[in-house]
Amino acid sequence: MRLALAVLSLAVAAVGLPARGAALLHQFRTVVMAPDGRHVAAIESDDVETDTAAPLSLVIHGLDGRAMRVTLPCVAGPNCKVASPSWSGDGRRLAFLIDHDRDNTAEIEEVDASGGAPRRLLGFDGPLDGLRYGPADRLAVLATANAHKHVGRTEAAAALTGEIGGAVDEQRVAVLEPGQNGQAASLRFVSPADLYVYEFDWRPDGGFVGTAAHGDGDANWWVARLYAFDDGAARLLFAPSPREQLASPVVSPDGSAVAFVGGWMSDFGSTGGDAYTLPLRGGGVPTDLTGGSHATITALDWHCGDGLTGMALAGDTLSVRRLDQVGAGAGARPVWTGQQTLSAGGELSLSCSRRGVAAVAERFTEPPEIVAGPLGGPWRAITHSNAGLPRPALSARSVSWTSDGQAVQGWLLTPEGGRPTMRRPMVVLVHGGPEAAATPSYPSAHGVLRGLLAQGWDVFEPNYRGSYGQGEAFTAASIQDLGGGDWRDVLSGVDAAEHAAPIDDAKLGIMGGSYGGYMTMWAVTQTHRFRAGVAAAGVADWLSLEGEAPQAGSDEVNFGGSVYDNPAPYLRASPITHMRGVTTPVLIVVGERDVECPLPQSLEYYTAMKAIGAPTEFVVYAGEGHALKRQADREDERRRTIGWFRRWFGGSDGKAK
Repeated sequence: MRLALAVLSLAVAAVGLPARGAALLHQFRTVVMAPDGRHVAAIESDDVETDTAAPLSLVIHGLDGRAMRVTLPCVAGPNCKVASPSWSGDGRRLAFLIDHDRDNTAEIEEVDASGGAPRRLLGFDGPLDGLRYGPADRLAVLATANAHKHVGRTEAAAALTGEIGGAVDEQRVAVLEPGQNGQAASLRFVSPADLYVYEFDWRPDGGFVGTAAHGDGDANWWVARLYAFDDGAARLLFAPSPREQLASPVVSPDGSAVAFVGGWMSDFGSTGGDAYTLPLRGGGVPTDLTGGSHATITALDWHCGDGLTGMALAGDTLSVRRLDQVGAGAGARPVWTGQQTLSAGGELSLSCSRRGVAAVAERFTEPPEIVAGPLGGPWRAITHSNAGLPRPALSARSVSWTSDGQAVQGWLLTPEGGRPTMRRPMVVLVHGGPEAAATPSYPSAHGVLRGLLAQGWDVFEPNYRGSYGQGEAFTAASIQDLGGGDWRDVLSGVDAAEHAAPIDDAKLGIMGGSYGGYMTMWAVTQTHRFRAGVAAAGVADWLSLEGEAPQAGSDEVNFGGSVYDNPAPYLRASPITHMRGVTTPVLIVVGERDVECPLPQSLEYYTAMKAIGAPTEFVVYAGEGHALKRQADREDERRRTIGWFRRWFGGSDGKAK
């Protein structure tokens, strides 16, 4: 099984928190450039300390710096969340979704780029996602009628009551049909009911291309195929091998081809691999445009000027590349490079129009702002929402090392103000996935990074084997080797960090969520080097997980076959089978309704820790899924995390307190 990149909000103590009334970090969740290049729509929020998730706002920014906040049709909050903005072809209208969390309903709204009150186009009994305009400015959306839970594997599971295994949620492509003769607008489904659609794009002829799989959408993304959809029917375009997932399908402007990212990926939304194109007319096989490259393609777009554009991560450097020609050399020419993070809603992505691009840009020491400009730059900030924030007291450096003959990269973050020769504790923060990457992101005042650094500790984020950023061969090297090469990369990375900075090897901690939680559980069974660990939503037992969170096809690839035929590889990689001798204290946290890494995994580990007499604490957050949504729960998790490391790192005498 491969685990999602968890949205970890772990760890901050009273030390390092901003004073009440201090400037707040303004966050940009999604940005969309209008086709005419005149406006950028953004979903935004403030990093506030409240009992619930921060309310989201929708803002239309002009490239001249002027901004207009859209008046939402309800009071912004947990039961009124704006999502999925999409511009009409002429850039004069902006459609968006409103998600009502309480009753799991949604609506489609539209507003003029010049302002005014939004117009309600449709109300729907179920969640909506992926709204987008197409030919003749028709709207299409992913719709799930009468859903049992919110869409997505990281969302909290529905309660397990009544008959289990009956009807499953069906997310389908639907087109908005305007009402006639006073009738209300409606949705017309254009993909069949027996396929769960994950992503889609319009074709110029009014049809669609998308990735889809039969059965439970939470369990089958790993075997999704590429289809063409027309009038309720599906035509198979491409079936990948078991070692490859498909993401980000985008159709060329002339309708002759579809491009997609193919590779060994974690859950839906953690996108990375090689760039492929496939003819839509006359059949054919996909062409790998970046095969053999030592970079990972994370996003694709046909509208960043002429031809196909991709975003690529190579080690510590992000680039925008033209993929117009076949081959990893000339076909992947960079037009922009930088050591920063760019995002437009997904991880490492741009929003494109033929008149320019837009993205949220940030670094470890530079807060996020929306930037815009021509494809190759220069880009300029069109927002200055975080200009008044003080610079975080940290320095960041990229660290490279060799493990098993392979180049590996990570980020070492150091608190400023300490003596250069003073040996400091260090916490290893292992990202989830494993198919994902740690990239330069500005640390929230309420988040793990700022909290750990505020204690005077270094933080090390390794992009171990299986991560993005070194090419598809490096990412796929985790197959049939979970807890092997990736673990050796982490451990040798600690050595590299200690060579780069004065680290106190007697005060090392390790933490992470999802696959990072598994790696934490695994690490303390393999070494006594770490003084303490925090495992969030981890996996203790790959064998029992097969009965709790099955993922079609994925685990059979990861372990070389079905658990029902040969359980031995599953057991060898399971922390629960290596517990004897563990002495490292571990704090365990998990959401009660986690679908990805269900609660029993953490309970197994806690029970084993208690049985062998190892120090441990276990916290379950009621009603939460894989990523904690309630601010109060996130604050509690942070407080406990910082307190746990403080307890076991101890004072200057090295004694726990």
